[in-house]
Amino acid sequence: MAASGGAPARGDTECILEPLSLPESPGGVAAVESSPDVPCIFCKECYLLAEQNQLLKHMIIEHKLVIADVKLVADFRRYILYWKKRFAEQPITDFCSVIRTNSEAPLEEQDNYFLLCDVLPEDRLLREQLQQKRLREILEQQQRERYDISFHSMCMFCDQEFTGNRSVLLNHMAREHSFNIGLPDNIVNCYEFLAVLQEKLNNLQCLYCEKVFRDKNTLKDHMRKKQHRRINAKNKEYDKFYIINYLEFGKSWEEVQSEDDRELLDNLEEDWSDWEEHPVCAVCLFCEQQADTTEKLYLHMQKSHGFDFPKIKSEHGLNFYQQVKLVNFIRREIHHCRCYNCQEKFQSKGGLISHMEETKHIIFLPARSTWDQPQYYFPTYENDTLLCTLSDSEDLITEDQSEDIPVVSEDISNLKALKQSSVLNQLLYEENKSQEKL
Repeated sequence: MAASGGAPARGDTECILEPLSLPESPGGVAAVESSPDVPCIFCKECYLLAEQNQLLKHMIIEHKLVIADVKLVADFRRYILYWKKRFAEQPITDFCSVIRTNSEAPLEEQDNYFLLCDVLPEDRLLREQLQQKRLREILEQQQRERYDISFHSMCMFCDQEFTGNRSVLLNHMAREHSFNIGLPDNIVNCYEFLAVLQEKLNNLQCLYCEKVFRDKNTLKDHMRKKQHRRINAKNKEYDKFYIINYLEFGKSWEEVQSEDDRELLDNLEEDWSDWEEHPVCAVCLFCEQQADTTEKLYLHMQKSHGFDFPKIKSEHGLNFYQQVKLVNFIRREIHHCRCYNCQEKFQSKGGLISHMEETKHIIFLPARSTWDQPQYYFPTYENDTLLCTLSDSEDLITEDQSEDIPVVSEDISNLKALKQSSVLNQLLYEENKSQEKL
């Protein structure tokens, strides 16, 4: 989940509603749908359902309310309306955890944020009920589509018309054009799904890599040669068209599918001889450079940017949690194109890094009270692998320290008895006898 907005002491209105993602692969574009207005929980402000993020930003900035895991709420409008009614009946502190920011600053610079999440039994029950209601509606819709014989649509690739059941068209595209979007019984809202795909093709956009081409023939050649006659599974825009995404509360199709795979593997003999571990890459704090080990990443940051993370950790005696807060603080400031020493803002990330390297601001940390704050427990990027590789300073023992480690000797309180029972006596006796014979 995301942290609250910037520090109130600076008067910022920048908010990160949910964890950002470091660059990985082509993502999806959120579908914009016409929908009824959604009111603010506290005031008369209203937003379209498609403007959900604007409403969340408004409630964070104006009312200090953070809603956890918004993506797991099946019906956002009903969720908001429910809590608007409950907050009118009881104080917000009866339902929300309070997070105090700038806790070490003067009282007038401190601020309280309220976290609404499913740790509260009432909130979890509401989310589960909304999920169950949505699941019933989706299953009823799927059942109607499975037995619908009035379906009529054209193939996206050969313009052939199909009537009857939707499975006829889907099976045709899979068989004749090698375009398989899944089994018909696993799909819901098929008309809308096909309309979304058709619109992308009309816009000369590849359905898999989502690149746009200059004409239809070039697009067709690209999809055929690159074997891109499939959809991008990472595009969240398509999730709502598959039944599997509605089955379990708080789980995506990838999580459900991985659980099914594990159940199948439990019945097979474990053979790890062909296992190949894929290294998880961590991303530099200041640029897009990636490395498969922290040592390589630290060396890159030191040589390319002059930022020596191990030295800073050692000099400041940072424990694991302080390192987490420092990394999240730097990530956030770089994301906002703001120097974390002089607070100067720049138009681009490149301009910011050039400024910080030229002025040496990149080397020195600001006052500890600036970054050692509770809000920086929340990751700026949800897939920040660097956070998983941090370790306590206590785990690291330098060579100088290792030489001072005391060696505990044996118990020599009864030295006379120790000498008599020592195995050295027998060795010395045998050596003396051999010398006498010579």
